[in-house]
Amino acid sequence: MGALITILYYLLVAFFAVCFLCNFRRSKNWQTEVLYLIVLLPFLLRLFRLK
Repeated sequence: MGALITILYYLLVAFFAVCFLCNFRRSKNWQTEVLYLIVLLPFLLRLFRLK
């Protein structure tokens, strides 16, 4: 059961990371791009199991 929860957690983190990346690519304003990068960083760290 614990493995299933872990897999679902990482799928959820990956989903939000992809959403942030798509929004980052569509953004034209540099301030919004910086904001997306700041928000995306913890998601990428979790996804790659670095933090």
